Amino acid sequence: MTNGIAMTNAVIECILGRSAAKYYDPAATLSDDLIRELVRIGTTAPTSFHLQNWRFIAVRSPEAKARLRPIAWDQPAITEAAVTFIVCGQLADSSVVPERLAPLVEAGIMPAKMVPEWEIPARDLYMEYPQRQRDEAVRTGTFGAAAIIYAARSIGLGSTPMIGFDADKVHREFGLAKDEVPVMLLSVGALRSGNWAQKPRRPVADVLDLV
Repeated sequence: MTNGIAMTNAVIECILGRSAAKYYDPAATLSDDLIRELVRIGTTAPTSFHLQNWRFIAVRSPEAKARLRPIAWDQPAITEAAVTFIVCGQLADSSVVPERLAPLVEAGIMPAKMVPEWEIPARDLYMEYPQRQRDEAVRTGTFGAAAIIYAARSIGLGSTPMIGFDADKVHREFGLAKDEVPVMLLSVGALRSGNWAQKPRRPVADVLDLV
């Protein structure tokens, strides 16, 4: 409710209707164009200083799925879903800020004189702080994955975010760069019967403080 009025629209219904999928139709596939579109939507999610420090590896061939499943706790979704994204967050690197902001300047969204006003605080925030760099990689990857989850839901697809995998083996097997963190796996595909509805959540009163 907002000011006593029920909040309801297609976006909210999509969010409220989502649940992590367990059962996929293994015969269903997604086109590469649709996979690209899901990632394009994912990359509109927020990132600190417009770093866009993410990468998505779409594991969709039988051969790639066979490589991933044994190092992902043998979870059936890896081979049954149409695609499993390895969501990679890249360690926050303030040196890329001018490059990432250049399209904003070219489009007339940001004045060029403002670029150092972003780069300098980004450098101060991250350069000497490895833990902050990694935290930002995880945040960025999570934001992007969430956008993909709800985009998939909006077109009738299920999704399963997973942290059950051997991060070191995924890193090696799929050639992640030194500055990349495998944040999560995210399976997406057509559902089959047997999936649960959204599970009840803790009451808002237990998780919200109004101050």
